Amino acid sequence: MTTARDIATKHMDAALADAKAANVPAESVARVMLEKVVHVYKETRSEEDIAAELVSTSENLSQDEDYMFMRP
Repeated sequence: MTTARDIATKHMDAALADAKAANVPAESVARVMLEKVVHVYKETRSEEDIAAELVSTSENLSQDEDYMFMRP
């Protein structure tokens, strides 16, 4: 069964490969992808909920620490 992660990873990997071939920084592609994610979120979620999601993500950037909580 294909998951959302499978789909997103395939497209992100392809975008990064395209960026590399075009000498576009990966960080620039990631920034645009984040803009697109926020746009999708805004279709069904409040600004407060989106902000909380982004804060939660930023608080759990370290791979050396356990997540404070797991979001369903």
